[in-house]
Amino acid sequence: MVVEQQENATFYQYKLIKKWPITKAWFWTYLLLPVVALIAEVFYFSWESIGFWLLSFPLVLWIQFVISRSVLIMTVNHLRKKWRFQLHYPWIGYLPDQYMSYSTFRRVLLHTTWIGFCFTAVLFMWLPVSFSISLIVWHLWLCLPRMLILMRLMRQRKDGMLKLSREDVSYYIS
Repeated sequence: MVVEQQENATFYQYKLIKKWPITKAWFWTYLLLPVVALIAEVFYFSWESIGFWLLSFPLVLWIQFVISRSVLIMTVNHLRKKWRFQLHYPWIGYLPDQYMSYSTFRRVLLHTTWIGFCFTAVLFMWLPVSFSISLIVWHLWLCLPRMLILMRLMRQRKDGMLKLSREDVSYYIS
């Protein structure tokens, strides 16, 4: 009985279905993406792009925070206390700091992604092109790890629980 419990990792009544480690190769690739985008932006536009690049990162974080928090308030108000602003790689932004339902994670991520793109599209008319591109690149970069989770869980049951940690992503079902 003890051996069976150790082999089947559980979280209360939930059973571990999938676990994805965050590898060093993925870590370095993910960290190099903004650097490559910045080099391309400086090459195609101007040196001013560096300033826009630095300004757009906190702006995108703030936009994503406002959207995520608003979605949580409108849909599942009691979960706001379980989410906090994090600056731990690869989970940067307003994210849950404990177990959460997959459906809530998906809802918040999809709203954040699409509303963030719409907000950037509206600002595109008034902002310099390099600033708008910086906003889009940072937005994509911050959403990328979360979107990969959605893609990996596409064929799984939607009533599971997710746990995000620095070392891995775990998916549990009851």
